[in-house]
Amino acid sequence: MKQPRVFGRPRLSQTTLSFTLKRPAFKGRQFQTLPAPTGPPPFHLDLKDVVPGDLYKAIARGKRMVFHTAGDLGGIKFAVPQQLVADGLERDFDPNAANPADNPAFFYGLGDCVYYNGQGAEYFAQFYQPYEHYLAPIFAVPGNHDGDAVSPETSLEAFKRNFCSPAPVITQDAGESSRHAMTQPNVFWTLITPVVNFVGLYTNVPEGGELHQDQIDWLAGELRSLDRSVPLIVTMHHPIYSADDHHSGSQHMRSALNDAVKAARGRYPDMVLAGHVHDYQRFTHRVGGRQIPYIVAGAGGYWHLHKVARVDGERLIPPQTLTEEQDTVTLEQYLDDRHGFLRLEVAGDLIIGKYYGVPRPQESWSGGARLVDSFQFNWRTHRLV
Repeated sequence: MKQPRVFGRPRLSQTTLSFTLKRPAFKGRQFQTLPAPTGPPPFHLDLKDVVPGDLYKAIARGKRMVFHTAGDLGGIKFAVPQQLVADGLERDFDPNAANPADNPAFFYGLGDCVYYNGQGAEYFAQFYQPYEHYLAPIFAVPGNHDGDAVSPETSLEAFKRNFCSPAPVITQDAGESSRHAMTQPNVFWTLITPVVNFVGLYTNVPEGGELHQDQIDWLAGELRSLDRSVPLIVTMHHPIYSADDHHSGSQHMRSALNDAVKAARGRYPDMVLAGHVHDYQRFTHRVGGRQIPYIVAGAGGYWHLHKVARVDGERLIPPQTLTEEQDTVTLEQYLDDRHGFLRLEVAGDLIIGKYYGVPRPQESWSGGARLVDSFQFNWRTHRLV
């Protein structure tokens, strides 16, 4: 029987809205073997070993920390959006701040740092040069484009060299940059800070992400053992929930996280951050009497934005609440027509979020970033304020 020709694929959710789908089968996107870690298990990196001592002491003393996050950074085909985001990040620093903790302590990348396939030769143009004036450390979890290597490089070879270096050195990929490689102990790892802990997953290459049992077991161990007196944020590249018309959320990642939570005797993360979808979406997942923010922040620089789905031709007006697979999830807010970044502040019982959209390339760049969403979340009561 003659096979029909393929000319494209339809957009998602044209007649019905969904926040999470089963993983489609895309040829060529196969699970990639993980590289060896550069540090011992359980793969912890303490912030005090990275940032200046005065900043760490100010964070610990004041129980307050600010940081930036976004995913899908490399602007390979049209680099202006990445530069506009980088400019917005840089402008968020106050050089005259009396308290060093008033400024962001670091940037946390949510994957797809370098397009299209994580090549070392692209790191200067897509990573080191855009952030050459960002005066803080940059951490990251890998995305599918970081891991789907082009021969002769192997999967995550360049990511490991630039983010998981055994020592803070200037790598062969850094060009004229003076930024040291980051010293994360593995491609999945935990960042320990005085006010919040981050458990970073590597969700591999297949569409919708894929975790094998060893990483699920590690995640469960981290959920079970990490300090409960500070909030816990799980980061990943492939989102569990998304209302976009290009990728959608991942039932596989939802099941993997639920399995880890169950194995950890019911300890949930206080927030989940993801990229992969090139826009901003903020969800609230209601489970067991608690609210958990799930945030997609994947408009960090890659030129092609992803739109939130139109249902029967109509643009979604938040809030939109769905119950799928016994999950009650609300899309609280989104921005899908410009790039941006998320600024999070952890202060006492609150996690305060502010999402900024940056100018479009054809607009005046001097206007800077503008606030488009803000929220406050009490991680002790598990409720949005």
